[in-house]
Amino acid sequence: MAYARQDRLDHQPPFLKTLVELDMTVRRKYRAAAIPALAAVLCLLAAGAQAPEAQAQAPRPAAAPPAPKPLGAFESWTSAELGSGGGKVCYMFARPTDSAPKAAKRGEIMIVITHRPADKRQDEVSFQSGYPFKAGAPVAVEVDSKKFEFFTRPEVEAEAAWARDPAADKAIVAALRAGNTLKVRGTSQRDTATTDTFSLAGFSKAYAEIGKACNIK
Repeated sequence: MAYARQDRLDHQPPFLKTLVELDMTVRRKYRAAAIPALAAVLCLLAAGAQAPEAQAQAPRPAAAPPAPKPLGAFESWTSAELGSGGGKVCYMFARPTDSAPKAAKRGEIMIVITHRPADKRQDEVSFQSGYPFKAGAPVAVEVDSKKFEFFTRPEVEAEAAWARDPAADKAIVAALRAGNTLKVRGTSQRDTATTDTFSLAGFSKAYAEIGKACNIK
């Protein structure tokens, strides 16, 4: 099942790194200043959403990258959209309120929910750990008392993890909408066990915003 989701594995770290920049932009009184690097990387996200066979086709002439549009900051969560019309992508993201162990050296840590209506895909859940995952180690997800598991492909994308299939995506999102706290537990390549805690305050409002932007009910 994991291998059927190759479309999720492309350009994930730069996309998530860029979300941090967008988060800062949104929270500075919602100023939607143009950030060329941001737009370029989010353009890669749109390319990464294509099926592998489509990516293998001859490259097309480069087009101007679309500018991301902030939709708002909702307590712990930020919503945004990329593109317009049939190619629009809508997403929301948050960073942890607490990460353990404190001494661990890590990059950006983030949880992301994405809608891609043109591909008939919604509620895609992904996690950026900020370190290379240990191959074969589980990534445990808890929403209050409900337990889930993400899959990883360290040989393809070292720092990312995903829900296993669309049914898991929907179950996790339903739990997030009703829950208070999200915890993600993983193990690094160096055998460091980590726990990241995310607040779900503002989740439902941020989720409603991306649903409205991508016309998903």
